[in-house]
Amino acid sequence: MAEQYESISNLPTEMRAWQVTTPGPIDGDHSPLEFVKKPVPTPQRGETLVRVLACGICHTDLHVTEGDLPVHQEHVTPGHEIVGEVVANGPETNRFKIGERIGIPWLRWTCGVCRYCRSGRENLCPNSKYTGWDHDGGYAEYVTVPEGFAYRIPAQFDSVTAAPLLCAGIIGYRAFERANIPAGGRLGLYGFGGSAHITAQIAIDQGIEVHVFTRGEDAQQFGLQLGATSANGAYDASPVKLDSSIMFAPVGDMVPNELADLEKGGTLALAGIHLSDITALNYQDNIFHEKNLTSVESNTRRDGEEFLTLADRLNIKPETTPYAFEKADEALRFVKKGDIKGACVLKLA
Repeated sequence: MAEQYESISNLPTEMRAWQVTTPGPIDGDHSPLEFVKKPVPTPQRGETLVRVLACGICHTDLHVTEGDLPVHQEHVTPGHEIVGEVVANGPETNRFKIGERIGIPWLRWTCGVCRYCRSGRENLCPNSKYTGWDHDGGYAEYVTVPEGFAYRIPAQFDSVTAAPLLCAGIIGYRAFERANIPAGGRLGLYGFGGSAHITAQIAIDQGIEVHVFTRGEDAQQFGLQLGATSANGAYDASPVKLDSSIMFAPVGDMVPNELADLEKGGTLALAGIHLSDITALNYQDNIFHEKNLTSVESNTRRDGEEFLTLADRLNIKPETTPYAFEKADEALRFVKKGDIKGACVLKLA
C-alpha cells in the first residue's frame, strides 16, 4: 500500500486541461474548447494515475467537441490516444509499476458480464465507457485509467510516435480484419488521415495492393510515398476493381461509389464512429453479386494487444505532426481541414 501512494503527496493538486464547454464548430466564432485548471484526479480502486507525455488528436475528438457525438459528460476533457508515465496506483491496483510508460486507448471499461463480453465481443458491450467521452481524457496533464484497459508500449516507439497507435492504429487494425482482404488482394482506403496511413503500412507490408481515395492533394502524395499503387480524389472511380475497402471519412454519400467499385464478393468496412446519412443505394449497382457492407465498433483489448505486437514486429511508424499542449484547439482545426499527412499529436512537457 505504501508503494501505491508513495508519490501522490508529491503531485500537484491542480493541472492544466482542455474541456468542451458548449459543443459546436471548432472553426466557429467561439471555440467549444476552453483551457482551464482542474483538480488532479485521484485513482480509484483498480485505477492507475498517469502523467501524460503525449496525446494523439483523433477525428473522434472532433466529433465530441463539435457535438456530432451526444454529450456523455459535461465539460469533458477530450483525448484517447494517450501515452504517459505511471505516477500512482489506487487501492488493489498492481499491474503497472511507478515510472512505467503505458498507453491509454478509447475503450475505457466494459462490464465483463453481458453476453457480448462473455462471448469475446466486449467492443459491443452496451455498458461500455470511453476515454475522452464518458470520462476525462488526455488533453490534460494527468489522467486515470482502469489498469486492465491500458497497454504496455513497445520500447522502440517514442511517446509521440506511439500515441496514434492507441486508436488510429488499433481501430484501423480491426477495420483491416473486418474487411476480409484476400492474400495479395486489392484494398481501397477512403480518407487518408491518422488511421488510414497506419492501415496502409500494415497492408503493404503484407503484399496487398493499396489504392487511396482522399480529397487532400498532400494526403494523396503521402499515400504514394508510403507505397500505394494509386492515389485518387475522394469521389473518383477506382482504376481497378477492389477486393475490399475501408472507409475512414465520415461522409455517407461516398458509400454508393465505394460499393460500386468493389469486386464480386467484396467487403466495405465503415471504420468511423460517426457517419453522415448514406444516400440511396441501387441494388444492382451497389449490393448485388454478394457484396458485403459492415461497420466497425470500437475494439476489443485483444485487438489492441495483437496490433501493438504486429506494429512492433513490422516496425510500423506513424507520421506525426507535434503540437504544443496549449494549441489543442489549433490542432483540431487542422484535423477538420482534412489534408493531413499522418496524425497530429499534443506533446506535453
